[in-house]
Amino acid sequence: MALDGRRRSEHPLASPGIDAARVDFRRLRRRLRIGLAIAFVFPLVVLSAYFHYQFSFTLAESGKLHLAALAESQRSTVDLFLQERVVNLFSLFRRPDLTRDPSQEQMERYLEHLRGITDSFVDLGFFDTRGVQVGYAGPYAELRNRDYSGEPWLRALLESPDNYYISDIYLGFRRKPHFTIAVNQPTDEGPFVVRATLDPDKLYAFLETVSREKGADSSIVSRNGEYQVVDPARGEPLGTSNLVPPETPPSGALEVAANGDVTLVGYAWLRETPWALVARQPQSIAYAEMFRARRVILFGTAVLVVVLVAIMWTATDRLVARTETTEESRDRLQFQLLHAAKLATAGELAGGVAHEINNPLQVVLAESGLIRDMLDPQFGLDASPEKIREHLDHIDGVVARAKTITGELLRFVRREEPQRTSCRINELLDDVLGGVKARQFEVANIEIVRDFDPEMPEAMLDLHQLRQVFLNIINNAGDAIGESGTITVQTRFDGERIRVTVSDTGCGMTPEQLERVFMPFFTTKETGKGTGLGLSISLRIVELMDGWIDVRSLPGTGSSFTVVIPLKPPETSTDGR
Repeated sequence: MALDGRRRSEHPLASPGIDAARVDFRRLRRRLRIGLAIAFVFPLVVLSAYFHYQFSFTLAESGKLHLAALAESQRSTVDLFLQERVVNLFSLFRRPDLTRDPSQEQMERYLEHLRGITDSFVDLGFFDTRGVQVGYAGPYAELRNRDYSGEPWLRALLESPDNYYISDIYLGFRRKPHFTIAVNQPTDEGPFVVRATLDPDKLYAFLETVSREKGADSSIVSRNGEYQVVDPARGEPLGTSNLVPPETPPSGALEVAANGDVTLVGYAWLRETPWALVARQPQSIAYAEMFRARRVILFGTAVLVVVLVAIMWTATDRLVARTETTEESRDRLQFQLLHAAKLATAGELAGGVAHEINNPLQVVLAESGLIRDMLDPQFGLDASPEKIREHLDHIDGVVARAKTITGELLRFVRREEPQRTSCRINELLDDVLGGVKARQFEVANIEIVRDFDPEMPEAMLDLHQLRQVFLNIINNAGDAIGESGTITVQTRFDGERIRVTVSDTGCGMTPEQLERVFMPFFTTKETGKGTGLGLSISLRIVELMDGWIDVRSLPGTGSSFTVVIPLKPPETSTDGR
């Protein structure tokens, strides 16, 4: 794995900076509260809302299913009631005294027998093959000998394969709501028809006895939307219903809105006749348990959120207060350590300066002493002008080196603010890599690979100082390669920062060298070939532009230096120029 030595600008505190730290901790406290609220309270609210929705949905569906089950139960009861009435009429055919033309006494006895079973029977009639009611018992004596051959119920009965028919409620000859149950006993002489009429009010009373659901009322609606049985407060038989349930599915539940109120409706179509039993219940009653549970959930969630917020508020205050106290102590200790580090750095820097300056001075001292010896006849040394000039040239060289060291040292310690001008990084690198530098690398058999981002924008940077930075890094890459290798220069822009990476295939660096690569006077070059200040100065220049330098290296595989500088776009003139 490649080693990573990132160096960023650090601004040591001149004092503990307690006021600035308190501002930071207030910001930290606020962010912690927001973060904890998002991490704990928000998921709780979301989960509570989800479970509240699921619970409400489940209860709503449960309410619908319950009312649908009620309608189905009442449907079965009404079906059974009608089936029993049909059986009651068919049982008349098994009486031994039954004839096609019964006497009035017999008719009264038959009706009394039926009313003994249920008082819902109103009257009873026997019909001959022509459709004339030849026998009648009941309160409407004028119906005796009445011709019913044109009545729809009689035609429907004669066409029915089941030999019985239950009509819708109608007025008929008596002009009063009733419904007919008629049965047919086929004989050799023709159809033998017996019919009875039933009172819808009695059927409603029977329905009420099996409907004890709180707040629910039941009615029976025909296929054409007419009430057959209905609560007097809602309507009357043969009145028009505002709801005709769908025939598919044959049972179910609906929510019906009317006049701003929502009513839950359960329905089930009867099997004996095309009627739908409809059970209605106001939503406020049907969903009463749901509403109560919703209030409990909302109240519980609110209490839990308040408790969590209070706990987080208290815990955050305590945590931040404790951290603030620790930070103040650490700040004071850091100040002391920084002061000690400054003294150590100053001592190391002074030692390096003394070493770098002392070597040229020793050479000057030795050369000047040698020249004196050459001028002393007793030593018999060659004192020709050419020889003396040779030693003087040596002195000039070491003095020039000492001057170079002091000049770079001054640039290292001097804080010069960047002189920003509009520049293009790709063009700057082309300029650095061209000319003499290109010929030097060509002679050394070093290939230059340019991998420039074509979308690199203009930026406000110090052109002169950046040239020095890239020249130092590229020179170091060439020195690391020596002869025969590749230097790759890559530029990239990520939307916020400019990145320039210089990679080489040189000797690389050890972890120990990588840790010291930016230290003043540290160099891996041979003695006399480097001052050890180039990378230190480069780092200082990049840091003054709010950037940093990343270094990655492995021994034997080369090194990679990445200069990262935040983009500062050129300012646009306000006058449009």
